[in-house]
Amino acid sequence: MPEPRWLSESELRAWGGLQFMQRRLLGGLARSLEANSNLSLPDYEVLIALTAQPEGRHRLFELAEDLAWEKSRLSHHVTRMVDRGLVEKQRCSADRRGWHVSVTAEGRQAIAAAAPSHVETVRKLFVDRLSPKQLAAVAEVAEVVLSGLSEEGG
Repeated sequence: MPEPRWLSESELRAWGGLQFMQRRLLGGLARSLEANSNLSLPDYEVLIALTAQPEGRHRLFELAEDLAWEKSRLSHHVTRMVDRGLVEKQRCSADRRGWHVSVTAEGRQAIAAAAPSHVETVRKLFVDRLSPKQLAAVAEVAEVVLSGLSEEGG
């Protein structure tokens, strides 16, 4: 077995910083959403993905891919959202084993009410702390990493 390629100090600083920043940002976004709306961060992510679709619906497996969630996690979460009236599940007519998930009028109202506060929190926690050059660098890094992951099927 080849020797592991351990991270250098600068690599570890970048990787560890990214992980810690992500946890802190997601925690701050979740707290803000819960304080300013009746949505959790996962609710918000599902509703954003659905409302981005022309008909406000998505196949369950495609939604799981878009969110990078396990299908079982998404299925359980969607069931809770159905119970709260935010989304509906319908059998797919083309594939009786598949499901469509659709945003309801109540879900659209919830996301519309939550979005202004959410975007302000994104600005406060992230965007406003960076210069335009830093924002461009973060976007470029994300694009490079995501492109590589896509090529690898990850």
